[in-house]
Amino acid sequence: MNIPELSTALSSSRLLNQVGTAMLSKSLDDAESAGAGMIQMMDRSMELSVNPSVGSNIDVLI
Repeated sequence: MNIPELSTALSSSRLLNQVGTAMLSKSLDDAESAGAGMIQMMDRSMELSVNPSVGSNIDVLI
């Protein structure tokens, strides 16, 4: 058993694990923001479907 090689392999494995965890955290944050944006868009579209006449007509007097 070669201890220096094992130490290097273990260190490399730990680094890859930390990088993977950081990337997963970032992708979860991105998914959360995308979900919040979709919910906001759905709320806006629901307002139009509940009150279809609100904001669709413009009164112009000359």
